[in-house]
Amino acid sequence: MPVLLHTQYLPVKRLSSKIYFAMAPATDLSDHELITAWGHVVEAHALVTRALRADLDSTTGWPESWFEVLLRLVRSPDERLPMTVLAAQVSFSSGGFTKLADRLVEAGLADRLPCPADRRVTWISLTAKGRREIRSAATAHANFLRAHLVSALGPTGVRDLSELMQTLRDAAACRSIPAGKA
Repeated sequence: MPVLLHTQYLPVKRLSSKIYFAMAPATDLSDHELITAWGHVVEAHALVTRALRADLDSTTGWPESWFEVLLRLVRSPDERLPMTVLAAQVSFSSGGFTKLADRLVEAGLADRLPCPADRRVTWISLTAKGRREIRSAATAHANFLRAHLVSALGPTGVRDLSELMQTLRDAAACRSIPAGKA
């Protein structure tokens, strides 16, 4: 995927609200507008994330990272992934993820398994207990999101937000600096 220059347009995108949006050249926004818009994203994320962490702690006792890892496992084929792949998906270093995996294994929520096809690969998989608990936690999480996202934005707004954030994520991934180069 080519890197977009700041004066190029992104393709027009049809959102669920049937409104068409196109990325305007960076020169069409004043510095003030651009910084304010980003500030709104940062502030909203911080406030919702703070409430989310408190909700996760009260419903599961888990840190947010545990929830994210277990959710990715339950949504993966055979409920397992190579540890290096999962570490990258949740933006953890190899060493940091090893510690997190140790805690999940100790809590009985996950197991480490050798990969039969490649001895260098270690998988992390859900246990029966992990599966039960993440499914329960995901239901509580969905209720939290309904209370904090859907009530504020409506279903169409949530879909639009998801599409916009996916576009931003994908554009940022194209421009990202390879690990160890920053």
